[in-house]
Amino acid sequence: MDYTKKDKNIVLKQPDFDLDETLDCGQAFRWVKTAADEYRGAFLNKPLTVRCLDKHDGVFEFADTTEDEFLGVWYDYFDLGTDYGELKRRYSADETLAKACAFAPGIRLLRQDAWEALSSFIISQNNNIPRIKGIIGRLTEHFGGYPTAEQLRNETPESLDFLRAGFRAAYLTDAVSRVLSGDVSLEAARTLPLDEARNELMKIRGVGPKVADCTLLFGMYRIGALPKDVWVKRVLAQWYPNGLPECVKGTEGIAQQYLFHYIRNMERQAVTV
Repeated sequence: MDYTKKDKNIVLKQPDFDLDETLDCGQAFRWVKTAADEYRGAFLNKPLTVRCLDKHDGVFEFADTTEDEFLGVWYDYFDLGTDYGELKRRYSADETLAKACAFAPGIRLLRQDAWEALSSFIISQNNNIPRIKGIIGRLTEHFGGYPTAEQLRNETPESLDFLRAGFRAAYLTDAVSRVLSGDVSLEAARTLPLDEARNELMKIRGVGPKVADCTLLFGMYRIGALPKDVWVKRVLAQWYPNGLPECVKGTEGIAQQYLFHYIRNMERQAVTV
């Protein structure tokens, strides 16, 4: 990793990284594009403004960030320790994945907080990204940051009417209750075999396989988890009826990010032609 301190900022040179492809692809909902090559967001309620200074050479500026915070928080969050170039070389043994990786070569997996991922993807059900961001924006504004399960202990679906989350509010309060009571253990889900971890999370009302796998992948870095939304189901039906190829084994969750972005944008472009 190649970075330098510059005034109060960290300047990073990082290949295989694109802000739009990583921060606006539906894996996290607290990032806002504030300029052509700049995003503002937060992780664990630590705010960050990150901007791309040079797309060709992959140069990024992390604003108002200490070296300790960059190494202790943002290095893991942006998965900077993973060689995505090597992953893409592996994936390119498959023709469709080669096209997907070439289409959006700068996607990285964000290593998010388990509770925030679980509750965010509960909110995301049958929803579009602008509306999800609106609900989460109202949630963080009300609590002065993303609330923990403990902060939500006394909330009811009725008290959360201000979120305008509809039926999802009841799912959210059920998640709060089960996590706080120990009926659902996020810590156990980090290490249980994937099928058992998925079943652990699916004890929560309204949490099905897709939300469970999103929580495992994005909130616990269980990169073998494969969330299957409508787009990924189309990918599997169209190109991989017998399952994803051997070259992605153990990293199916990362591979699906490239495939998800590829098919979603290819179909949108086809509609507009």
